[in-house]
Amino acid sequence: MDIPRIYNVTESAHRIHNPFTPEKFATLGAVLRLESGTRVLDLGSGSGEMLCTWARDYGITGVGIDMSQLFSKQAELRAEELGVAGSVEFIHGDAAGFVADEKCGVAACVGATWIGGGVAGTIELLTKSLCTNGIILIGEPYWRQLPPTEAVAKECFANSVSDFLMLPDLVASFDELGYDVVEMVLADQEGWDRYEAAKWLTMRQWLEANPDDDFAKEIRAELTIAPKRHVTYVREFLGWGVFALMAR
Repeated sequence: MDIPRIYNVTESAHRIHNPFTPEKFATLGAVLRLESGTRVLDLGSGSGEMLCTWARDYGITGVGIDMSQLFSKQAELRAEELGVAGSVEFIHGDAAGFVADEKCGVAACVGATWIGGGVAGTIELLTKSLCTNGIILIGEPYWRQLPPTEAVAKECFANSVSDFLMLPDLVASFDELGYDVVEMVLADQEGWDRYEAAKWLTMRQWLEANPDDDFAKEIRAELTIAPKRHVTYVREFLGWGVFALMAR
């Protein structure tokens, strides 16, 4: 089990696989008022930065699940580096359908709501692992401005304009599902730059090291178009945030 190779190449040097910066994750932990010993579940945990830094800074415990063999290994190494390997566990596997053995105070899916077939299904899945009065974290894109055409939406990693909502509509959708939005932390354009632009150097270095690889043509094509796509479309049209929810 693994994710498509393109991600394991382009994001191999990333600690965070979304537009959040370390400062944004620190802010999120602070505003959630995390208490020592809080158990956190992270579905689609990537390289484990959220769980590892929160274990270091706030004393949480938890488990993360991710389909990428590379990212799961990086998460284990990060936990060892920060001295929290005894507090957090990382599982290489499919997060879709995963339910924790022990109820959690925080259940998160930060940027991978496809695992539940969308936001509503992912919230339903996370609820199965959540303590009474626990907090659900959903990381989700939204439109900063509505794309004028379907072609522009596709340049922003969407299949169509309808894939994402404007921010007010996204927040309203949580209300319609019966949840209070109790906090939110939004990425900014600098965060998008760090997430996307970091891929470009990784791709260039990979190409220098692997000129004869069968995958080189695909990486070369992506590196050629990615900077123009980012500055023209992604950083202008696409927002992203983490929303903290509590059931009514």
